[in-house]
Amino acid sequence: MKYETLHAVISELEEFEKHKSDSQISLDSFRRWLNERFYQQESPLNLMEKVEVDSPLGLNYEIVKQLMLLNRYNKIIIKKGMEKYPELVNEDFTYLYRLLDYESLTKIQLIEKNAHEKQSGLEVIKRLIKYGLVTEFPDPNDGRSKRIMVTEKGKELFKETTQEVNLISNIITARLSIEEKEMLFKIVKKMNVLQHNIYLKYREDDISMIENFISGSNHKD
Repeated sequence: MKYETLHAVISELEEFEKHKSDSQISLDSFRRWLNERFYQQESPLNLMEKVEVDSPLGLNYEIVKQLMLLNRYNKIIIKKGMEKYPELVNEDFTYLYRLLDYESLTKIQLIEKNAHEKQSGLEVIKRLIKYGLVTEFPDPNDGRSKRIMVTEKGKELFKETTQEVNLISNIITARLSIEEKEMLFKIVKKMNVLQHNIYLKYREDDISMIENFISGSNHKD
């Protein structure tokens, strides 16, 4: 019989008893303590300390994992911050703010600037039009296409949400120094420029084409 597991349990129990009084010690409280202990070990807060550059997946994987987690957290914060504005749920928020940077865009241009699938993007635009935040009109240069622009109502809503957007931005970038923010901005922008290029040119191709493009880009660097 192997006793490694038993020894591990005893070791954890001894650690548990150091932190609890006799009246707090029970099988159920030990179980909850273990769950919390292992959750903390696997918590995203500790992921930075667990990076193993020499692992089979390596540093690139760890970077992607952090970015994916950050994206999820950002969506949660944005949803909480924009609770008072149900017309700006999910991607509707980013579409309106993106369109504000331009006098007008075609629907496809706006969808591409948000790196979205066409059908999903059209649904977002349809909702913005329904709420009167965006209006559409024929493209004078292309009778088959329609352009969209932010309405006065959309601009007013933008002004109303400025405080919430600033709060969201402050929370997401909290505890970063000015130098860290500037460095992060440069790095993320560089990554986005490349990924946007891939999205525009290779979104219909398989990943081997993208790999070839990346390899060529690396050689140029």
